[in-house]
Order: sequence, then structure tokens, then C-alpha cells
Amino acid sequence: MSNQDNNTLKVGMVFISMIFFIFGFVTTFIITLSEPVREAFDLSYTQAALVNSAFFLTYALFSIPSGTVVKRMGYKTSIVIGLIIIAGASFLFFPAIQIESYILFLGAIFLLAMGVVLLQTAANPYVTELGPAETASGRLNLTQSLNSIATWLAPLLIVALIIPVANTDITEIAAAVTPSDLITPFMLIGAVVLVIGIAVKMIKLPELSQEGLGSFSSTFKYKHMILGAFGIFAYVGAEVGIGTTIASYIVEPGLGGGISRELAIKFVGLYWAGAMIGRLFGAISLSDFKDKSKKHLLAVGVMVWAFVVGYVTLDFTLNMALIFLGFAVVNYLLMQLGTGKANKVLAIFAVVAAGLAITSMLSSGQVALWTIVTIGLFNSVMFPNIFTLAVKGLERSEVGLASGIINTLVVGGAVIPPIMGAVADLAGIQYSFIVPVLCYAYIVYFALVGSKIKPTAEQTPITTTGV
Repeated sequence: MSNQDNNTLKVGMVFISMIFFIFGFVTTFIITLSEPVREAFDLSYTQAALVNSAFFLTYALFSIPSGTVVKRMGYKTSIVIGLIIIAGASFLFFPAIQIESYILFLGAIFLLAMGVVLLQTAANPYVTELGPAETASGRLNLTQSLNSIATWLAPLLIVALIIPVANTDITEIAAAVTPSDLITPFMLIGAVVLVIGIAVKMIKLPELSQEGLGSFSSTFKYKHMILGAFGIFAYVGAEVGIGTTIASYIVEPGLGGGISRELAIKFVGLYWAGAMIGRLFGAISLSDFKDKSKKHLLAVGVMVWAFVVGYVTLDFTLNMALIFLGFAVVNYLLMQLGTGKANKVLAIFAVVAAGLAITSMLSSGQVALWTIVTIGLFNSVMFPNIFTLAVKGLERSEVGLASGIINTLVVGGAVIPPIMGAVADLAGIQYSFIVPVLCYAYIVYFALVGSKIKPTAEQTPITTTGV
């Protein structure tokens, strides 16, 4: 490879990494925005949950069509189109907020999500081609790490640009959020994404082959793939539902401790940061490290990072950072019980996540707060493990279509939050966590029973990496 080609690939990797950051940031930003939107538009919990429904419904409607767009237009062009859609949708929030139209606001979210779905469909396979095949896994891990960092930072941006501008008196913040406070973040997102879209259009990137597509009829014959798709439905629904509900839950006096709205949203950031920490632990634990001392050293490094993240996120409070570190250590130790088996780790984490949700539901104060927030640590490796188990045993030509089917079931993020919202409106917000408990119960079933397959002759083994 010439120096010029090598430089082109490096530049391409920089921009594609930005894209992974963008769709991770935008997704978590919208999820976390549910509570400020409820305050701004004076909505019920059920109505506020429609923010997530409008976003995740696009996965059911456009995941497979996005695959068709990518096949016809190519990966690079599809990425540019996705970025332009996101930028245009971000600017649409201005008139929606100016006239205080919640319907138009939801429409802008729906359009923005279409761009995100197209980005995800195109960017995941594209990054594997931006360099030598033997280093593709490293590149995917890098982009996924940036995605996780974005999910941590998005709630912090909400605190910085939405919550503080309402009122400097911390006791008045919750009641002071107005629709106009929501404008600035969307204008910033639109401007940044538009610049990146133009830059990606201008740079030279390699063309990718899209040969070897299978058929839907051959893909649907795999029962474990279908069960895995519903596992993704349950996982995304539970993760998004909890992430949506945390801010409202922990500000309630007598439940999560009655803390301020600003600190509550920072705890939402910690919830998503837990997924980042858990993924880093997963990359270490589920990889084949011959040097165990190096493996342990890397794990200690992640623990130090967990402390730093907790310390920075929660206003440099030492005791809170140490509590988060303690849960992170438990996360790593429990991961070792899985002995490197994807289904065992998945089952253990789903059981723990359900247990934490039940504990939070039946308790109050600091116990309720920390048990619900640290579920993020145990959500961390669920997506890649479910995905890997779901496509295990499929032919290479069938994996693309299977991925489209599985990606479609991300619509769980549109279905589960409103159900939790309805339960919260009827019975109280703490009882809404019974819904994700049921989701985790299904994931345990898939991990231990539904993921098992009978190997067939002459199947081509594949390697997958989840996002």
C-alpha cells in the first residue's frame, strides 16, 4: 500500500470514527431528552415517552430499506445522505420549538432518526474496509468505544445547555425548563453534522464490494436468529426505558432520594457511562489474551477510568465516585464467572440487571438510586453477545439480511418506554421497572435455551463484533 493510500485510509478512519460518535451521541441525547421535554411541554410520562417511540420506530420501518439504499448508492454516498438528513432534521427543531408544537417536534425526531438508521446500516461494514483485514477488529473496537463515550457525554450536554439556563437556583430548575431552552443543542448538532457530511463527501475513500447477499427465506429458517432478534427487542427496550425513566424517578422524594434535576440528569450520564465501562471490561474478558498479567493490568486501567468517569460526572464527589468504582469492580468479577462464554456472561448480566431493577423498585433513597443507575454496567455487553449468538451458524451470505432483521427489532426502544410510562401514570413510577424485569427474563431464556443450535454440515464460521 502506498503512503498516499495509507494517508487516505487514516483520514477516512478519523471521519468514520466521528460518525460512530455522532449516532451514539444523537441516540442518547434523544433518550435523555425525554424528561426535559416533559417539563417544557407539560406532558404526562406516557406522552413524554413518545420522544423515544418517534426515534426508535424508524428502526422497524427503515432498517431493511436502508440496506437497499446502501446497496444501490454505495456506502460513502449513503453515509453522506444520512448525515445531511440528521443535519436537516436538527434545524427543523427550531420552528417546532418556536411554535411550541409537540407534534412537529416528534416529526423532527422521526426524520433525524431516519438519518441515524441509514448511518448505522452503512458505517458498520464500511469501517472494516478502512485498512488491512487483520486489524479490522481493532478499528471496530475503537469506533465502538467512541460511540460509548458519546453516550456518556450526551446527558452532560443537556445539563450544560438546557438545565442551567433555566434558573441558577437549583431548587427552581425543574419547573423552569421551557421549549426555547431546547433550541441551542439542536442547532449545534445540525451545524457540526453538516460540516462533517461535507467533509466526508470531499475526501477519497475506498469503494466496497457488496456481493454475496442471501435470501430472506434462507435466513428465517434459523430459529435462534429469530429468538435473538426478539432478544435485541427486549434489551434495547429495557435499556432505553430505564434510561428514559431514571431522571424522573430519582428526583421523587422518598424514591430515588429527591435530588436536584441537574444532578439527576448527571446520574443518567453515569448510567450510560456504565455501558462504556462494561464494554471495555468485555473487550478484555472475552478476548484471547495469552499474557494474563497484561489482561489484569488492562482491567485495572479500566477501573481507574471508571473512578475518573464517576468523579467527573458527579461533580467531583469522592464518595460517589468510589461507589461507582465498587459496582464496576463487581461487574468485572461477575464477568469472569462467564468463563469467556458469550451466553453465560449474557445470562449472568441479565439476572443481575433484573435483580437490581427489583431492588430499586422495592427500596428508596440511595439504595434505589444506585441500584437503578448501575444497571448500565450490566447492559454493556448484551447487544454484542445477543447479536453474536443470533448469527452463529449462519452462512456468510445470510448474515447481512439477518443483521437487517435484527436491527429492525431495535424498535423495542419505541415500544417498551411508553409501556413503562403507562405503568408509571397508573401505578407509580417505581413500579414501571417491572417491565424491564420481564425483558431481562426473556434475555436469560435466550442466553440459556433459545441461543442453542444444532450445527449443520459445511457451515462457514463467521466472526462478528456488536455495537
